[in-house]
Amino acid sequence: MTAPSTFGLSTEARNLQWLLSNLVEEVPGVHSVTVVSSDGLMLLSSDPGHQNTPTEARENGPRGSSADLATIVSGIGSLTIGAAKLMEGGGVKQTMVAMEEGSVFVMSISDGSLLGVHATPDCDMSVIAYHMALFVGRAGHVLTPELRSELRKSMESAQ
Repeated sequence: MTAPSTFGLSTEARNLQWLLSNLVEEVPGVHSVTVVSSDGLMLLSSDPGHQNTPTEARENGPRGSSADLATIVSGIGSLTIGAAKLMEGGGVKQTMVAMEEGSVFVMSISDGSLLGVHATPDCDMSVIAYHMALFVGRAGHVLTPELRSELRKSMESAQ
């Protein structure tokens, strides 16, 4: 993974980017990670500068594009929140989709943002869930409206 530029970012933004990069680099089986805001905008990504061309997107799917993972995470989050309301199940804490060729994990962050992880099919799901919970615990209290705005601007300039 290529480390994203943190030039000009606040200490809080750099710390969150470091936590995200650490999640990808240190947890076996993780392909990519993203954080999306409650309104579906990508705030952080393990590869914010990587953008697929339409041909690459068809060939590689979401594995090669952080924007695709952010879209998937936002959609899964919206779907599960709606399902929880219909079933009067309370707040959604975590969602996991296991596929033949990989897994997607989505975990709520305290401000309504979502943490999403795309992992290999042979990953240790409990290890990934544990590290996601650590990230959420560390990130949840610092994702202020000001920091979300800074992260959005940073993501827009990286693309």
